[in-house]
Amino acid sequence: MHTFRRSAALLALSVGTVASLPALAADELHYNQISLRAEVSQEVPRDLMIVTLYTESQNTDPAKLAADVSTTMNKALADAKKVDAVKLRQGSRNSYPIYDVKGQKITGWRERAELRLESADFAVLSKLTGELLTDLKMGGMDFAIAEPTRKASEDAMLKDAVAAFKARAQLATDALGGKGYKIVNLNFNTNGYPQPFMRAPMMMKTASADGAPVSPDVEAGTSQVSLTADGSIEVLMP
Repeated sequence: MHTFRRSAALLALSVGTVASLPALAADELHYNQISLRAEVSQEVPRDLMIVTLYTESQNTDPAKLAADVSTTMNKALADAKKVDAVKLRQGSRNSYPIYDVKGQKITGWRERAELRLESADFAVLSKLTGELLTDLKMGGMDFAIAEPTRKASEDAMLKDAVAAFKARAQLATDALGGKGYKIVNLNFNTNGYPQPFMRAPMMMKTASADGAPVSPDVEAGTSQVSLTADGSIEVLMP
């Protein structure tokens, strides 16, 4: 009876020791691990010009109103398609009723249609915008970072971010008295790439005395973008 109890106790001790091995391995996996962050940034030019133009009209006959709006937009589209450097996107088109002062009876209809123009050639798009303003109205103008420019800046910053992370890792290793380190994980995040937000331009020229189309003044500027390297390292102690 005593022999059975002693064997059972030894078996329980053996099982407990085996079960604790994964926990010990997990503790050793995180031994001397520290988290680090490195960030690099640069000024990137906003090299994509975005212009939104629109036509808006009203009429008591909704069918005639729609036809008039379509005629104006079709003419603008035909003129814009002649310029290869400009990318066209048709924006929203909405129609809604106009009520009398009591808000009970429909007295007419109003319709608005938008045309969105994009180009990396500011001079060409500015000229085209000035020409289209003879029939359309300015809805907004903004500047963004073109996709090829964004990718190029990310690639350049990625190399700098890795170098900065390694420098910090070495600095931390030296401070802890380690003989070296290994990277456990590393993640990258970008920030600051602007999303186009239409806003009314502040530098529009007034029409000339002879009514000739004029081009709006433009100033794109730059955006400060950044790339962050977050990760952890394991310091190898002597």
